[in-house]
Amino acid sequence: MSDDRNLSIAEALREGIAEEMRRDERVFCIGEDIGIPGGWGGAFTVTFGLEQEFPERIVNTPISEIAIFGAALGAGVTGLIPIADVQYGDFLFCAMDQVVSEISMMRYMSGGEIKVPVVMRAPVGASSRGAQHAHSMESFFMNVPGIKIVCPSNAYDAKGMLKSAVRDGNPVMMFEHKLLYGSKGARAEKGSIDASRHIPEEDYTVPLDKAAVVHEGSDVSIYSTLLMLHRSLAAAQMLEKEGISCDVVDLRCLAPLDRDAIFASLKKTGKALVVEESPKHGGWGGEVAATIAEEAFDLLKAPVVRMAAPNTPVPFSPPMEKFYVPDTERIAQAARDMAKL
Repeated sequence: MSDDRNLSIAEALREGIAEEMRRDERVFCIGEDIGIPGGWGGAFTVTFGLEQEFPERIVNTPISEIAIFGAALGAGVTGLIPIADVQYGDFLFCAMDQVVSEISMMRYMSGGEIKVPVVMRAPVGASSRGAQHAHSMESFFMNVPGIKIVCPSNAYDAKGMLKSAVRDGNPVMMFEHKLLYGSKGARAEKGSIDASRHIPEEDYTVPLDKAAVVHEGSDVSIYSTLLMLHRSLAAAQMLEKEGISCDVVDLRCLAPLDRDAIFASLKKTGKALVVEESPKHGGWGGEVAATIAEEAFDLLKAPVVRMAAPNTPVPFSPPMEKFYVPDTERIAQAARDMAKL
């Protein structure tokens, strides 16, 4: 018997948005093509059909990220709770002044008097669309104080973290990988990974500051997020058959980092492998490695290893893109090499 509560990330996000809009009339969505009758519900179907129940609260905009995030900022400081949708994470660059100079700083500059409860959703990751639609943006925004950064790798976390973000009262950037949405029909993604999960009918939230161990192990700790989390888990399952035991940690939250979870895993293994899709130079993996070096150096049995993309734009050629993004076998080989140390 099929589980009709087994939802994809796109479906779980859609359900979470609808529940929060029913719970609180201040919540609304704003973005490009998110509520066109007969449309897809945004680039990846997340808001599909919501305009039927919330015709005044699914706000379609022109193709202008400046307008989307400027309007979200204004709505947030006046008491509303906007969920701002950008079609591709790369287009956040078009609204950097609104996001970095205003949304992230307003509460700090006002001494806490002005709240900016803006939820910002952005698809990331390489998916055969070329360099301008393929960035993994997390590292850019880790250097922006005042924004919480979350990266759900499965449908349960996606819905729970979306609901927590809406209720948080601070700016939250939610990065969602294109190959994990599970969109169907015309928006189905080649190379997608099934990140669906059973979603309970009762209300629940997932905290915005806690990592999760998804595979217990004792030889090597692997820290990752989003698509790389799934490939790291597959590598761990492969290595388990070879007698190598990996502790796989889904960081889920990059700002703030869950240091306790990072160190707890490292205590078990003494070896840290950090896997990310973005370029290695300046990547968030360097922050994880530096945190370990500064605060848990005595736990290390070997140097921290970072696996990431080359320091180039994402290539369009499918074979080159496949080489660019870390895959399961390369992650497994890195862990094998570490296990021998």
